[in-house]
Amino acid sequence: MKPETKILKDRFGRVHDYVRISVTDKCNLRCVYCMPEEGLPFFPDDKVLSGHEIIQMVENFAAMGVKKIRLTGGEPLLRQDIEEIITGIAEIPEIEDISVTTNGLALVKKAEKLYQAGLNRLNISLDTFDPVSYKTMTRGGQLQRVLNGIEVASQLPFDKIKINTVIINGQNDHEMVDFLKYSIDHDVNVRFIEFMPISQENKADWAKQYMGIEQVFDICDMQGWKVEAIDLAGNGPSDNYKIIGGKGSFGLIHPISCNFCESCNRLRVTADGCVKSCLYWDEEDSVREEIADFSAFEEKIQTILGTKPENHEMALAEADKVKDKKPTWRHMSQIGG
Repeated sequence: MKPETKILKDRFGRVHDYVRISVTDKCNLRCVYCMPEEGLPFFPDDKVLSGHEIIQMVENFAAMGVKKIRLTGGEPLLRQDIEEIITGIAEIPEIEDISVTTNGLALVKKAEKLYQAGLNRLNISLDTFDPVSYKTMTRGGQLQRVLNGIEVASQLPFDKIKINTVIINGQNDHEMVDFLKYSIDHDVNVRFIEFMPISQENKADWAKQYMGIEQVFDICDMQGWKVEAIDLAGNGPSDNYKIIGGKGSFGLIHPISCNFCESCNRLRVTADGCVKSCLYWDEEDSVREEIADFSAFEEKIQTILGTKPENHEMALAEADKVKDKKPTWRHMSQIGG
């Protein structure tokens, strides 16, 4: 018998209806904010959740009130069964929204298949429009492949296409105006994201590269663009705006300068089946053995959710004073962002 749908709350009363699942830790890029230059040893295949396990896990989460799923990586489109996973999730009645975060390199070939499988939305990582800078920031990527993929995806009736742009001081901050222009000319949501200190071993280097993103409004003023705040479905932690007269919109995700933890509604599942209640901290617990047993799975998730902090405290200058916690050992590519 299918369990009765419940509401998943933490000890602070936050309702969790959104789960991000990393379907692989493998990636064909080595982005500077995501993975060390030398790369990482990837999990062996048997350590990564199978497609069947992922679909069953989503069924469990759906019975606990989860309505929204995002598939991440690594690079999720490297999985040969990604369309089958999306199809299986799309068949779960309680799931209202399925999205994928991708580097976009495979979209020319995959976009239509993803849409036909039941994918609702796309998040595409793109940090620069300069081919040389793109190759540097991704350590080898080809910009034109991504731009071609965005063009192909834009011809399909996805609910929304979002462009994720991590702003790094001295590398791409001067291109914010170009991304704003892109939001004027294209029906996409460009999301400026602050560089986070996830697994950044040298915090002094991170501090030099960090830049707040509120300057976007000064840029708009300098260009003579009028801006209005908008509501955008599925925006998560993003504050969204539109340049009046433009086709698209832009959003700000500022976990450092403007903490949004009080509204956090998500859990994260790593490719090897560990659930993290907070992106930044080390706490996590494997649920792989419990996937086939809903009662055991529910109990484990409730236990994990009970450890979720009220605040990630990434932005605190005195974060070392946080008791009984240490930052995650995982790199961003191993969590899924």
